[in-house]
Amino acid sequence: MQKIFIKYTLAVMTAGIMLILGINFIFTLRSLESAQFNTFHTKIKQVIHTLENNQMELSLMNENLDQDQDYLTRARAATYVLDRQAQISMDVSEMQYLAKLLDVDELHVIDEKGIIVSGSVSQYVGMDMKDHEQTREFLSLLGNDDENAYLIQEAQPNAAEKKMMQYVGVARKGQKGIVQVGFAPTRQMEAESRNSYRYIFSQFPTDVGEELYVMNVKEEKMAGHSGGMNLKYKGECYQIDHLLDCSEGAYKKGQDGEWMYVVSEPYDDVLICAAVPGTDLFEKVKNDFLNTLLYLLVVEAGVIVLLNFLVKKKVINGIHHIIDALSRITRGNLDITVSESGNQEFVELSHGINAMVESIISISNRISAIIEISGVPLAAFEYEMGAEHVFITSRLRELLQIPMGEAERLCNDSAEFDRYIRKIIEHPVGEEEDVYQINDQKYVRIYMSESEEGYLGVITDVTGAMMEKMQMQYENTHDPLTRLYKFPHFKQRAEEILHGAPSGKVSAVVMLDLDYFKSINDTYGHDMGDVYLQSFAHALQSLSREHVIPARRSGDEFCMMIHDCDNKAEVVRYLDELYEYLENHPVSLSDVAQKVIAASAGFALAEDADVDISALLNCADEALYEMKRGTKGHYIEYRYVSEKGLDGIEK
Repeated sequence: MQKIFIKYTLAVMTAGIMLILGINFIFTLRSLESAQFNTFHTKIKQVIHTLENNQMELSLMNENLDQDQDYLTRARAATYVLDRQAQISMDVSEMQYLAKLLDVDELHVIDEKGIIVSGSVSQYVGMDMKDHEQTREFLSLLGNDDENAYLIQEAQPNAAEKKMMQYVGVARKGQKGIVQVGFAPTRQMEAESRNSYRYIFSQFPTDVGEELYVMNVKEEKMAGHSGGMNLKYKGECYQIDHLLDCSEGAYKKGQDGEWMYVVSEPYDDVLICAAVPGTDLFEKVKNDFLNTLLYLLVVEAGVIVLLNFLVKKKVINGIHHIIDALSRITRGNLDITVSESGNQEFVELSHGINAMVESIISISNRISAIIEISGVPLAAFEYEMGAEHVFITSRLRELLQIPMGEAERLCNDSAEFDRYIRKIIEHPVGEEEDVYQINDQKYVRIYMSESEEGYLGVITDVTGAMMEKMQMQYENTHDPLTRLYKFPHFKQRAEEILHGAPSGKVSAVVMLDLDYFKSINDTYGHDMGDVYLQSFAHALQSLSREHVIPARRSGDEFCMMIHDCDNKAEVVRYLDELYEYLENHPVSLSDVAQKVIAASAGFALAEDADVDISALLNCADEALYEMKRGTKGHYIEYRYVSEKGLDGIEK
């Protein structure tokens, strides 16, 4: 016995150590995941903040450029000089000199035909402004009679070299023509370059293995990566549909099938993501795991040595003596008295055993009397609280459907047996007194009484009577063809649910009618008509049983109640689910004919518990008839605003 005790103690302690290690591993990993999530979350927020700052800087710069009159002034100065100083040469060098004085990058003179006749850039001279979309915009100045007319163009690639430029043109006063100045928006271009993901990611240091990247949601492709864009990103952690659920952190497969811990956050039309190999997190857990394991193994070894010594010295001898006495009792020697004085616990154990033997003798006599009085097949039990043994008759296990091993455990623990019985009698069947359901095929009646000695109980089998009663109840409340509720029972249940609905919840009753059902019967026969009705009933039963109660009203008319919804949209969602189910599950009416069930429906909302169910059903009927008079094949809602009645029907 000592070896068995030590063996099980070792097993329990080892299991405990494994449990501790497992819990420690999980908590450590969760802690590391939480820390990694916070780190990634902070980095992503910093990236978003940088993007917003850069965008704001660029916007402000663009606004300043739009409002800045400096280059317009320079363009007008150039016009003034060219119009009033006729002696100025129009060759390229002179124009370059004038451009330098005006501190602009380009200076052009355009005649009344839209041709650049002179300029600071030689290859532009002779260019026809009509030939290019970018230059064509300035020709509007030639037809403008306002002598102060001007045009400031947004920064864009120019027509000749496709380099980023911004141009300002003003109408000449001395003659028909245009003077145009241009400058390169260097600050804008620098600001735009700083707004690129490549530049932003370069400002955020990443640990070994970490990745920062941006996915374009609309185009479903990589928009930027901290490691560059020279790879084909095919892992789960680079797929939009796998990244949408990573806002709180999740593991996704990476490029080479390695698990990656990924955090994502949406920003405008992109997902900004951060990822790290899962092995990096597990590596950090490993050292802590090994240290904890070593400490616990040392503790386990010390405890086992100490227990082995104490068990051998303090327990084994007394147990052997008591075992000998119990062995004689189990062989039928109930007159024996156990006596062990090794320690106080053994003394109390001996007294308990002697009391148990006396209780067994007393219980045996009483149970014999119960069985004689019963006159019907029954099972009986008796136990005392605090006593370990429970006396039961042989049929108890059969009536309560208790497995053999479980029955033996309950018989050896009165507290467990008491909890077991009381758990059963907590839930009587409907309005039946003392009748309880054990499983789908077993019902029993349990009588219990309490005495000074303990608890006495009798169990009888009432399965047959209960099955017959429930069958009658089922037939009274359910339609035999469709197995849906009959309309009176549905109306009763709907009224109970409606009046008991929690505040703020929305309910609705729906009236449904099969379209063209008569043609189904006429074409395929009444048997297939029944199949058609059963298929529609099955469609109704496919909806959430927690929120939907279907019933057959009569013939091809059905109804249902949708309840406990948060809003009208949830009610409509269940109706959409029904019509989607019908669309996807056509009925086979013959070997070659299939038909999607066509049904019209009308529903009426009940947004408070004071609505009368009959009035609500009538409203739903009104909506149904409106649909039947129209297009059929779908549902509409009955709308009312006062006690006066119908206000309108919404399709």
